[in-house]
Amino acid sequence: MKIGKQTIKLENTPKIIETCSVVGPRETEGPLNIYFDIHIDDIFYGEKTFEKAESKMLKTCVDNLLSKASTDKEHIDYIFAGDLLNQCIASGYCIRDLNIPFFGLYGACSTFCESMILASLFVNSNYASKAVAATSSHFCSAERQFRMPLEHGNQKTPTAQVTVTAAGSALIMSKDTNKKAPHITYVTPGKIIDMGITDMTNMGAAMAPAVFDTVTTHLQDTGRSPDYYDAIVTGDLGILGSEIVCDLCKDYGVDISKVHKDCGVLIFDKDKQDTHCGGSGCGCCASVFSGYFFELLKTNKINKVLLVATGALMSTVATQQGESIPSIAHAIAIENEV
Repeated sequence: MKIGKQTIKLENTPKIIETCSVVGPRETEGPLNIYFDIHIDDIFYGEKTFEKAESKMLKTCVDNLLSKASTDKEHIDYIFAGDLLNQCIASGYCIRDLNIPFFGLYGACSTFCESMILASLFVNSNYASKAVAATSSHFCSAERQFRMPLEHGNQKTPTAQVTVTAAGSALIMSKDTNKKAPHITYVTPGKIIDMGITDMTNMGAAMAPAVFDTVTTHLQDTGRSPDYYDAIVTGDLGILGSEIVCDLCKDYGVDISKVHKDCGVLIFDKDKQDTHCGGSGCGCCASVFSGYFFELLKTNKINKVLLVATGALMSTVATQQGESIPSIAHAIAIENEV
């Protein structure tokens, strides 16, 4: 049921039964390493190209998700997945052998929430009993597609972020299952917001206004205040973008600073790992939620989370043609029964 401007209330409150996270070498060295399921110490993951490595990483993530949930692929109705590569090839090549109906998605770094929203809506509407949401990103494959060849060795600006090498996945099922699990209660799909920023190395500033728009709309639509949630978690605004969105909300009269967390800030140790403004990429939000925040939910250390994945919907072609960076943010409310 739609409420307010753009929020949907899920009357059947689908459950997130299980998640899985896979991370690369740099992420393994970060402060959240103990929360991730699988750690990869080879950036090529035994493959000949970075793109094949990313697809294999996502396949490992989905396979391990089904194993953790004691579910066979034959019992999955649909899989919703995407990545940063042209034509979503990491997802497509990953899923071609699974024999599961597939929706390929692109929302840039917001893809994980987009996939979870669509999977949960299918389950909520009884079009599916089990659906998988999954995304991935890889530093080396994304870096050379969106910025410079790795061999160039160019220096990053202070506002730049590091594409996370990781994958995350979630199994969403009907609330009728007996297993206790966090519920999805509301989803707020985002609108494209473009403030005219053209700097590809300042994604946080480009995406922050989209987060502001989606979060404030969600709160208005649901009648909730920021302190209703134990955490309002953004995907990958990074350090600068996080500061901007907190300032924008405060100027609007909504203070999210006490509950705001950002996956791009959490996944790396800025000082020890030289990651500038933090992490980014589809795998950033996917792995940090699937690893860290889902564990906090399962253990009731937190009970109410608003997950807001952010995406910069640009390409190198558009940027070279002088286009600005349109951005989007999708929100999904995840709550324990308390």
